[in-house]
This record gives sequence, structure tokens and C-alpha cells, in this order.
Amino acid sequence: MKKAKGRPRHIPERTCVACRRREAKRGLVRLVRTLEGQVEVDPTGRKPGRGAYLCPRLACWEEAIRRRALNRALRVVLTPEEIERLRQYARSFPAEEEAGAAGQPDPSAPE
Repeated sequence: MKKAKGRPRHIPERTCVACRRREAKRGLVRLVRTLEGQVEVDPTGRKPGRGAYLCPRLACWEEAIRRRALNRALRVVLTPEEIERLRQYARSFPAEEEAGAAGQPDPSAPE
């Protein structure tokens, strides 16, 4: 007997607090305010505490820090040490091409 096809599997979506783009939860980086009030990167997405999501792009991280979007989302005031730690983590992301980052097609890419 064949198994009946059901609904497609649900994929949780989250919104980047900087650029407001919606993506699959796994495609974003979670930041969490721990019970002690510290802000940490949560690579597993399972740490307890209030969470916020950012795209894995340096521009989004800088924008979130500049606009204080993380402060609002996590309901905390980031210390200069935490800001520097987040910037160091964001610098580990692969460099993105300027044309691709602006949503423009890469002119050198084959069609």
C-alpha cells in the first residue's frame, strides 16, 4: 500500500532585524540575550533566552549595530565590548560581491 502524499514539510522562517528580509531559520544567524543579560551568537539556535536573527552578511550586522536594532530586538543595551565581539564574528563571513549584494546580476556570469 502506498503512503498518501501529505502536506509539504513546514520550514520555519525568521526576519533579519537589519534588512527585514525573511528567510528560512537555518539561513540566518541567531543572537541571544542570555539569562545573565549577555548577548551571544547562538550557532545551534537552541540557547535559552530572547533571540534575534541577522543575515550572514557584514552589511546587515553593521546596519543592526548602527541603528540599534539589536538593542530593541533583544531589549538590552549592548556594551562596547559586546559590539566589538559581534563585529569580529561578522568579519568571519565570506566576502560578498558588490554587484550581487545590491541585487544586480553579475555581468561576468554566464547566462
